[in-house]
Amino acid sequence: MHRRFIVPSAIAASLLLAIPASAAEGTVGAPGIGDPYYPASGNGGYDVSHYDLRLKYQPSTDLLEGTATILATTTQELTRFNLDFGLEVSEVRVNGKKAGHVKNGEQELEITPAAPLAKGRSVSVVVRYAGKPSEVKINGWTSWVRTPDGAVAAQEPESAAWWYPSNDHPLDKATYDISVSVPDGTQAISNGTLQSQSSKLGWTRFNWRSAQPQATYLTTLAVGKFDITTDTTSDGLPVVNAYSKDLGANAGAARASIERTAEVAEWLTGIFGPYPFDALGGYSPNVTSGFALETQTRPFYSPKQFANGSNVSVVVHELAHQWYGDSVSLKGWKDIWVNEGFARYSQWLWSEKEGEGTAQELADYTYALHPADAPFWEVKPGDPGPDNQFDAAVYDRGAMALQALRNELGDETFFALLKGWPAEHVHGNASVSDFVTYAERVSGKPLAALLDAWLFRAERPAAPAAAGAHALHAAGQPARPASWKKIAATNSVHDHR
Repeated sequence: MHRRFIVPSAIAASLLLAIPASAAEGTVGAPGIGDPYYPASGNGGYDVSHYDLRLKYQPSTDLLEGTATILATTTQELTRFNLDFGLEVSEVRVNGKKAGHVKNGEQELEITPAAPLAKGRSVSVVVRYAGKPSEVKINGWTSWVRTPDGAVAAQEPESAAWWYPSNDHPLDKATYDISVSVPDGTQAISNGTLQSQSSKLGWTRFNWRSAQPQATYLTTLAVGKFDITTDTTSDGLPVVNAYSKDLGANAGAARASIERTAEVAEWLTGIFGPYPFDALGGYSPNVTSGFALETQTRPFYSPKQFANGSNVSVVVHELAHQWYGDSVSLKGWKDIWVNEGFARYSQWLWSEKEGEGTAQELADYTYALHPADAPFWEVKPGDPGPDNQFDAAVYDRGAMALQALRNELGDETFFALLKGWPAEHVHGNASVSDFVTYAERVSGKPLAALLDAWLFRAERPAAPAAAGAHALHAAGQPARPASWKKIAATNSVHDHR
């Protein structure tokens, strides 16, 4: 089950009541960005444009030391504002001057600048900190996982608070410079492009840069001993793949899958349009988890994803997210379908390309698997609720919704939509309702009723995703497509237990 940070309504109300009266006057930044699924995620009062993280990590002790410089613009007058962070802070400076700071609860770092900040002002915030991330618990868990030779930070919907202070919600995307010093013989893998690498006095520093906007949960850091392969795409983009040296029996299958990253990305550009970033790749560290995650430009893959052999389908899923989820990020976590429905459908399209079952056949088979009274149909992909945010229905029913849309519009218009959406919202945020509006505008057809039936009703749609699917089900189970087993194996792709 995916880790969920749910604040019951009574607690959410108490959070609001805890905001001082001055907040009503617009001078205190809210301790949450306003997401109903995760009320404590993110903060109000400012927009971040850039994070500069200078870190030092010792794997043997799990000690992380850091200095984070955050560049932002105020969206209101601020006498105080928050960052999401769990480690111990020794000093905070705002615009070069020492600022007051206090920890409130498990993840709120409250900062009081020396003087109030005017609305619309550029602000620099420097936070010095240190601690052992694996020992920090926020809502009973940590996103920082130690490995035999290092550690990994990769989680959803939140992971940043364990290793750097931030406005931890996809609505506030920013660019990044991540510089990490680790003992010689150890490597640090992160997002984007490797700008430089140098060694001094037993330590090696790796400098990574993400030049396009990136959501906080899509940042990643992996420290350990890796075999690294590098290449360039036909368009000249750098490809960096990394594999822990101790993946054991899963090593070959992991490499056979992830090394096809450039090939898959090239194919996806034909479906979704130009690749939206300046680097790509993937990494598989020695972790015991079973999930994968679309960390921007460099997806994370647990070795267990390849326990039954190579699986390019999971690579297709995570790379599809680079367009649907990473470049175009959700506005709120209830909009998860604009990430997961499209990533799952990309697996169906890959199956179609490989001759292992068309998207039509996969829709028919999936529909027939779930009778009308199955709990599967009670989950609404367009707003599943935090308990069901990563339920199989968000993926499979979400993909069936797209097949229904394809049947309604025809291939020419449907695939024009798939390319047009990431182009129209490149490096931005969008919601399910935004997609419905966009699809109606581009197609010139009323689609709200169709998509409402598939995305927002807690019942099996009256019409199946594909014409004839119901008749097939009445006569017996449709034939299982050859790709089904590999696709089903990725159902744990976001099982972040």
